[in-house]
Amino acid sequence: MTAYATDSLAAPSSVTPNRPLALWLLVCAAMVLAMAVIGAITRLTESGLSMVEWKPLIGILPPLSEAEWHRVFDLYKGTPEFRIYNSHMDLAGFQSIFWWEWFHRLWGQLIGVVFLIPFLRFWFQGRIAPDLWPKLAGLFLLGGLQGGIGWFMVKSGLVDQPNVSHYRLALHLSMAILIYGLLLRTALGLLDPLPLAGWRPESATLRRHARWALALVGVTIVWGAFVAGSDAGFAYNTFPLMAGHWIPPEVDTLTPWWINPVENTAAIQLIHRVLALLSGLVVLALSARVLLARLPGRASRAAMATGAMVLVQIALGITTLLTVVWIPVAAAHQAGAILVVSMLVWLLFELRPVVRG
Repeated sequence: MTAYATDSLAAPSSVTPNRPLALWLLVCAAMVLAMAVIGAITRLTESGLSMVEWKPLIGILPPLSEAEWHRVFDLYKGTPEFRIYNSHMDLAGFQSIFWWEWFHRLWGQLIGVVFLIPFLRFWFQGRIAPDLWPKLAGLFLLGGLQGGIGWFMVKSGLVDQPNVSHYRLALHLSMAILIYGLLLRTALGLLDPLPLAGWRPESATLRRHARWALALVGVTIVWGAFVAGSDAGFAYNTFPLMAGHWIPPEVDTLTPWWINPVENTAAIQLIHRVLALLSGLVVLALSARVLLARLPGRASRAAMATGAMVLVQIALGITTLLTVVWIPVAAAHQAGAILVVSMLVWLLFELRPVVRG
């Protein structure tokens, strides 16, 4: 007999929760979430191109002398951003943008340390199951790859244009959310390691709906990164209309026509708006279906949390537009996107059919 995972269902005697590992992974996930917010603030304060060198580990210390400050400032003076936008900037002004990017990179390296040291300790203690350690090693490698992607993104703004490629920004954010989702899902599995059993018809349908919702939210986030990277959020700061139009006439002004969805400011923002509302409706429909199914245990709570979070996220998106990308709201909007992903990952986890203990 199968049933949904609930608090009343006991895990099989051979499978017990591993709370220390789960807590460690949840801390890492929280740090990744914080990293995304720090990254948003770094971008919104136009600090991301202030460090033109990439020195993993050995570059963890900031300039410690006046001479070193002038050296890194001179490097920045050679960038398109300085020549085009900040040629008036003095050393004090440079320092004001330097610190956010430095903190962003420092935090990324701290995540690596917080992940690697406990991983090695748990491994040497024999507390990592044979089928788990390759997954954890893979997560560490993804973290290293993410650092490389971050530098790949920054380099795009150091050559000809005074801004980073919005494609590379979207890749960087997508990788962060992928790592976050894998950390969260792995931690949930360690907290409640009940084995999967056969599908019930309603469980398969709801889980399929949840997967489509998660995929649609992911696409929405990608277009949100396009909005951020192209500064499309600073245009059409009205809602629901865009400069008095449902569909602004500028959406198809570029040639060839097929580059408009990813290069045209008006089209990028319009697509993000449509995707946000569509994904919101899909998620709310999912939440309603789960609640109407009257599933036992945590599935209903996860559904309510998911529905509530998507409403908050839509409100944050609209407020970001109306406030012309006010930094606190915009940073909260980026955090909200990841929290929507969190709720969907949790809901998918709770929709597992499991064997009674």
